[in-house]
Order: sequence, then structure tokens, then C-alpha cells
Amino acid sequence: MDDLLLRRVRVGVRGPLADVRVHDGVVTAVEEPGAGSGFAARVLDGHGGTVLPGLVDAHAHLLQWAGFRRRIALGAARSAVGAVELLMERLLAAPERSQELVVGAGFRDGLWPDQPHKDLLERALPGRAVALFGADLHTLWLSPAALRVIGLDHPTGVLVENDCMSATAALPSAPVEVQDGWVAEALAAAAARGVTAVADYEYADTVADWTRRAAEKPPLIRVSCVIARYLLEQTIERGHRTGDLLEAGHGLLTVGPFKLFVDGSLNTRTAYCHDPYPGSGGAGSLELPPEELVALMRRAAGHGLDPAVHAIGDRANTIALDAFAEVGCAGRIEHAQLLRPEDVPRFAALGLVASVQPAHQPDDRDVADRHWYGRTERAYPYRALLESGARLEIGSDAPVAPLDPWDGIAAAVERTDDDRPPWHPEQAIPLADALAAASGGRRGVAAGDVADLVLTAADPSGLSAAELRDLPVSATIVGGNPVYVA
Repeated sequence: MDDLLLRRVRVGVRGPLADVRVHDGVVTAVEEPGAGSGFAARVLDGHGGTVLPGLVDAHAHLLQWAGFRRRIALGAARSAVGAVELLMERLLAAPERSQELVVGAGFRDGLWPDQPHKDLLERALPGRAVALFGADLHTLWLSPAALRVIGLDHPTGVLVENDCMSATAALPSAPVEVQDGWVAEALAAAAARGVTAVADYEYADTVADWTRRAAEKPPLIRVSCVIARYLLEQTIERGHRTGDLLEAGHGLLTVGPFKLFVDGSLNTRTAYCHDPYPGSGGAGSLELPPEELVALMRRAAGHGLDPAVHAIGDRANTIALDAFAEVGCAGRIEHAQLLRPEDVPRFAALGLVASVQPAHQPDDRDVADRHWYGRTERAYPYRALLESGARLEIGSDAPVAPLDPWDGIAAAVERTDDDRPPWHPEQAIPLADALAAASGGRRGVAAGDVADLVLTAADPSGLSAAELRDLPVSATIVGGNPVYVA
């Protein structure tokens, strides 16, 4: 691999001006500007920008994100009727062929004054197949025609949790080669924001899908292929273990953890909690009983697969922590959005990663204030986790939030994304810790490091939340190879 010289860059936040040399995918020197310790086949002038460890999105759904970028955005809807009106506005502006499935995404109905229903879609678009995805990926709103397409009779057309996932899999989709093109475009967009690696939590055979894509063209960035529950035995038969490099992956594809769900989501009130939701009497949904969770985790861990356990409500997190304690394996808890105080130190004690999505906190603050009333001081408790010694890793959960780590970094530091005061600012974390959590734990750039790097046009320190979110990226480097240059 050719040598690379990053000239006149500041190394780290508030760092000194230096030249950074890379050889064979590794940082070989950080030296005084112009020291000239050797020839470089390629030179990138940083113009005083800041070089940081490459950003890692620890939790994304890449095919869904790639598709979401082409769907009708419904995030601005404040009611079911409003969502249909937004849908109609977009369709009138850019009519689709009448035989095509109409797809929208991003609605958040947790605070709506009315309820989504298939009849609303039928009145607006008679006979059209319409599928609208909730922002949390746990809700799917279908028209009568779309229900017929998948052979399902349902009283409201609003499907949640397992029903949502099954229906999503049954909906018609674009040809594989088209989808692969969308995914490649999504990776290029991620690289343009400084992302050098991503964990793909798509509920599919990610190993097979990424092996196929890599056979056509190497992926632009590193991808960890997360294992879905239904593929556990097949993965064991393949002999794959978490962290293994995939042979056909050009050194960029690895086997990820094994994904399990304990509960649902906040927006649907299916996050499993110790206390009931106000006014409902229910405390959420337990998707996997503790004894089954333990058995699956033990089976996976016994074959080298680290469990990644989805737990949002505080009771779901207690169950997940209990299971890790019983099995005694490495792993991670995905989301950890509501925690009992006594459970916070257990992450560090058990050696678990708290895989969090800070960009969700500003999006969810109003829903949390209503549905987790009286306990929001325990919600999205990033500082508490950090101070207890837990390892934080930041992801987007795209398409729940955009695949842009600067959104998550800004939310972790500022706890707001609008003009309102920060929400529970006592749980904000310092910029240095947010950057480390968004970089797979790396806290600097030094000789000997893998040359997965991002060069920003400005130093991130001292920027407002809005400025952090829009921070220009000048270059992204993966294994010493510039994959994006502005």
C-alpha cells in the first residue's frame, strides 16, 4: 500500500500542528511539520484541520437506512391525519406509478391526538398499497391494499414488534442489485461524514449479503456483520465467531455480535419497565422470557458469539444484566435508555458495552416526559454510565436517526437539538468522552495505530451543538486509504 502523508494537521482536539505519516495501513509517525522523514506517494494538505480517530457507528440498519433515504419523510407529522396530508403533498409533487407500493417513513405517533388506521390511508389513496414505517422501526402502518399484498387481515393495519418485522419482510422490495447500489451510496454518504466503520444490525443474513456485495466491489468502509437470532445455528455451522475476518471481505468485513431482543420501544409503549406507563396500566412487552434469553446467550457464547441484547425499558435492562451475570460472557446491551440506579454500575462490573444512541434523546424527550413521567432523571443516563466505569459506544440506529455520528456526539454533549434548554443536562458527557465513544474507544492518534482517521475542517472543541452537527469533514481514511476527500 502506498505511503500517505497528512500535512499540517492538528492531532486531536486542541492538538499541536504536525505531519502524520501512514504506511501499509498504519500510522508510522506523528512529527513536526516539514520534518520530512521520508517520501510519500500521496500527500493530503490538512490546512490546519484536526485529525481524529475514524468514527464508528456502533448500531445501524444499513439496508433500511439506504431505503429510508428514498422514502417519503413523515417525521414532521403531528397527527395521523397530518401524516396522511404530508404523504399526499409529496405524492402530488412527485407522482409515483399507480401500481407501485407507496412507502413513507419516520413518523412518531407517541404523542399524536389521533390514532393511525388503515381506513385513513384508504380514504386518501383508494386501492393503493401504502406502507408507512414508524421512526423506531417497531411500527408499520399499512393500507388495506398493502395488507392484501402480504396476505394479512388486520383490524387497524397498524402492526408493532414481531408483527411489524414479519410484515416488513413480506413486503415487495427492489431487486437485490438495486438495493446493493443503494447501500453503496449510503456507505459513501457515511464516509463523507467521517465514518470508517459501522455495525450492520439488519435483520437478515448480513454475512451472506456483505460477502455478495464485496464480490462485486470492496466496501468503502469496515462493516461488522451482526448475526440475527434466526441464523444462530447456521452461524455456528459456518464456524464464525465474533471478530472473525470474513475471507472474501478484503480485510474490511468481520463477524459481529449475536442480536437478541428483550423488549420493544418507548414510542410504542412496549419498552419493558418496572413501573406501568401512566394511564395505561401496562408496563410494556417482554419479547423474550429470561430463561430463553439465558439459553440463547449461553449457546451463542459457547461458540464464540458475543450477545448484543436489545433492552430499552429499565426492567428489560435488569433482565439483560441478570442474564449476562448468569452466563458470564462478554457482550453488549443495545440502547439502555432507562436504568434503575442500582443497575448502572453493573455494566462495568460485568465488562459490558453500553451501546447507546444519543441522537434519540432529543427526539424522544417529549415522549419520555409523558410516558416515563417521574423517572426521566434515569433516562439516557450517559454520564452515570460513564462515571460508573462503563464503556460507551455511540451508534445512530439508522434509520431511526440519520447515519451521521456528529448528531450523536452533539446530543451526548449538549442534550438538546433545538432552542429549548438541555434535557437533564446532568447526564451530558464531555466532548472528549463523546468522541471516544463514537470512535470505538480510541482517544487519540499515535504511531502504531490503525490508520482509520477523519480529518475535520475545524477543531470540534468550543463548537455549539449546531456547529458540531454541521462540522465539515475534509477527508476520511480507512486502513491508510483515503475513501473520501472533500
